[in-house]
Amino acid sequence: MTRLSGIRIVQDGLIALLLLSLACPVPALNETLLYEQLAARFGAARSSLLKHWLQAIEVGKVLAEEGRLKHINDFINRAITFDDDRSVWQQSDYWATPLETIGQGRGDCEDFAIIKYFSLRLAGIPSNKLRLIYVKARVDGPSGPTQVTHMVLAYYASPGAEPRILDNLNPAILPASKRPDLHPVFSFNSEGVFAGVSGKDQASAGSIGKLSRWADLLQRAHGEGLP
Repeated sequence: MTRLSGIRIVQDGLIALLLLSLACPVPALNETLLYEQLAARFGAARSSLLKHWLQAIEVGKVLAEEGRLKHINDFINRAITFDDDRSVWQQSDYWATPLETIGQGRGDCEDFAIIKYFSLRLAGIPSNKLRLIYVKARVDGPSGPTQVTHMVLAYYASPGAEPRILDNLNPAILPASKRPDLHPVFSFNSEGVFAGVSGKDQASAGSIGKLSRWADLLQRAHGEGLP
């Protein structure tokens, strides 16, 4: 390959990325505000994880969607430690913003699903391809299998596609049919709340306000510098 042809390939790649960004605009975030809020609430020492999270998002932007899913899912599962809300927030149920999860460095299943949702949105995957799904999960315990409330993130390659599941219980990103341990109840994203989990379903009008924890979280996240 000549030097000229190599330059042309790089230029073509940059043009392709530019066209992709124009077709699928990536939500903008306020990094300065994020760092300020993090330092004020959790101390400057937590800025390292915030920096790595933002870097992971930037890397994700240049990957194909399949690679983007794996990159973000693996990063969050490694970077965040699972812990329950009573231990982290001294509450029975609290939905943390991505900044709060980074500030604590730990969170429960909702927090894992939420930060993955925001991460993939910031990396360029549109909201209509992502849903947070409230499920009943079968978990093996010392006394045998039990059913617990759980939340996962689902990715739809197209409206009619079978969703693929991003989960902190199972690190593998699997089609929903390969997760018989999960029984979906309802799903939601930034567009609204859905009665089922089909990618063809339409959100109920004004439904975000009916899911008060989600509506409150979106407002808090926006105030912290996230779109």
